[in-house]
Amino acid sequence: MAQVNLNVTELKGFVNHIIENNRFLQQQGKGPVSVEVVGESGIGKTSTIVELAKENNLNFVKLNLAQIEEIGDLVGFPVRQFQMYKEKVIATPKSPDNLAMVSATQRAAGTSLANLNTTTTKKVGMWVDELAVQEYLKNGYKMTGKNRMSYCAPEWIADKKEGGILLLDDWNRADTRFIQAVMELVDRQTYISWTLPKDWHIILTANPDNGDYMVNSVDSAQKTRYITANLKFDVNVWAQWAEDAGIDTRCINFLLLHPELVTQETNARSITTFFNAISSFEKFEDSLAMIQMIGEGSVGDAFASMFTTFINNKLDKLVTPVDLLTHDNEQYILGELRSCIGKDNTYRADIASTLATRLGNYSVVYSKDNTITQKITDRLKTLCTADYFTNDLKYLIVRTIFNGNKSKFNKLMMIPEIIKMTMK
Repeated sequence: MAQVNLNVTELKGFVNHIIENNRFLQQQGKGPVSVEVVGESGIGKTSTIVELAKENNLNFVKLNLAQIEEIGDLVGFPVRQFQMYKEKVIATPKSPDNLAMVSATQRAAGTSLANLNTTTTKKVGMWVDELAVQEYLKNGYKMTGKNRMSYCAPEWIADKKEGGILLLDDWNRADTRFIQAVMELVDRQTYISWTLPKDWHIILTANPDNGDYMVNSVDSAQKTRYITANLKFDVNVWAQWAEDAGIDTRCINFLLLHPELVTQETNARSITTFFNAISSFEKFEDSLAMIQMIGEGSVGDAFASMFTTFINNKLDKLVTPVDLLTHDNEQYILGELRSCIGKDNTYRADIASTLATRLGNYSVVYSKDNTITQKITDRLKTLCTADYFTNDLKYLIVRTIFNGNKSKFNKLMMIPEIIKMTMK
């Protein structure tokens, strides 16, 4: 099956392009393109699309197709409609001399029809749901004798305005009845008698058809109706999210040091749950037994054992990016950094890489709500030009900062050594 492999950041950029391209297509009277996001359970498929909708200020509807039992909840329910009309009297002046007399104001006041020409027309073509027919009859409407079966718009879309994302979650785990209905929506953004509002975009999420999930297979004809993106876990992208989300600093360090522990069984969602469940422990070493139990119940024995080893090796006490960026005593904190990463033959490249990644990410998060003072600029200059990190890691820090919030770090950008680095 044709597909492109993307991390979360790449997926957002990909879908954003599809949205803009769909708007271009709709201006030309062409149908929009839908996207299917395939990925392991808990990798962040749904949450990524939710975030993307918020970032674009779009309406958002999520339907979990694996949990819907009635087809009407997806496509609306059938209803009989009757065609109705109402006779309308049209009055015009008999002569130009009567124009003033039959002004709108006078007609509204009940000007006699004696001075007017009148014709009667029929307004035909109004289709009315059967439950509303009696109300229309009371108001002077008549029936043409024609009727039809139609589908009313489902509740989830009936009151929505232009511009939105329809997320059809776990669509390949749904009953085959739903899959056929989804295909009609994907093809034309319409279902028999109702249509999605303008500037709405359909995103499908699915689990891989690799034998590990109970999913319905999709034939080749159906697969040609959308573009497939395979979402892959990227620990660096997760670390960026975790920094902003306030995940325990010790836990972020652990996963950056051990990204291989993220598997289908131990996915990003379960790992985040584990980290949140232990974040209240001030000192991990005092709660090893409880941490092990929580770990076994959320991420499995192997992951939990690796985490307790991480604690026993005192790697949970690595210098924090908060201190690296803002600690008042620069010499002290640089000494702490050196003790963590070593030097020459004792240099810990894995720890240095972790701390460099954390520093870049935290700098971006910090800049959102704080002024980047000269003191912070000088600190970053020291960390990015001295010999604490390798040249590649210095470049990583600078690139992360500039890509994340360049405008806030304009003073850093003007430093000659940093300029050379950005030109790499």
